[in-house]
Amino acid sequence: MIINFLNTERNSLKMIKDKETNTIYFSEKLKERFPEISGQIVSTLDQLGAVPRFLPGTKDIWARDYMPVQVNENKFIQYTFYPDYLKKYEDIKSDPESICADLKLNTQKSDIILDGGNVVKSDNCIIMTDKIVLENIHKYTKEQLLTKLKDLFEVDKIVFIPWDRGERYGHADGMVRFIDNETVLLQGYYKTRKELFEDEFIEYLLGSLKENHLKCEFLDIDYSEKINAKYAYLNYLQTKDFILLPSLGINKDDEALEKEIKKYFPDYTDRIRKIKMNEVVSKGGALNCISWTIKE
Repeated sequence: MIINFLNTERNSLKMIKDKETNTIYFSEKLKERFPEISGQIVSTLDQLGAVPRFLPGTKDIWARDYMPVQVNENKFIQYTFYPDYLKKYEDIKSDPESICADLKLNTQKSDIILDGGNVVKSDNCIIMTDKIVLENIHKYTKEQLLTKLKDLFEVDKIVFIPWDRGERYGHADGMVRFIDNETVLLQGYYKTRKELFEDEFIEYLLGSLKENHLKCEFLDIDYSEKINAKYAYLNYLQTKDFILLPSLGINKDDEALEKEIKKYFPDYTDRIRKIKMNEVVSKGGALNCISWTIKE
């Protein structure tokens, strides 16, 4: 089954994409829970001439999930952060409204239930897994949700892709990333390990992207059978100045990842660094998940 977007041309400012951001935030909890990784990130950013900031009042490390999505320099969308996987753990669910108040950041509130890790954006398109449809079915039909999302984020296209159940949180940022406005980079195993997925899943995934006029490239990595967190390789952190790649300490794969990213992002060739992320990856995320990037 393929879900089409509703296409209405807009005369609006282009959405801020990852490669335009210039300010990075991490959760204060990252320093507390993973001091070695936090120290490695800070040291690497210092070498790159960047200084990270840390979000106050957080209760977990996954900054991307609960912080608002920046549309333009003056518009931040604060969706309803009420993911199913945290409903039994209210004590570790961060309060984005309180954090944004501490930052003196004005946001536009939305009743749409969403995780920031399920927002992969170019300047006129957002890709999400269809988990968002399930989470909002009690309020909106699929068609209503598509229309509301397009209005909210001021984009021409909302593309739904299937939820890869190997990524338990239903996020898109471990499945696909934008290379440019017309091209996306997909996990290589959707091409090389099709036997792991139902035909309908692959048809839906590739069909949705194709119908929305997006060209597909695949991450060419020899994924080790010993690694059960393959999604991490696409969960890199990108700003206008550099890319931080999650390393899993497997030389062959890490070298292949760096080579692949340089191929698709030649402008970053001398500004790509690796961060060993095994401890964080074992908890279900990587560098994009633990960061929140904006343009100031």
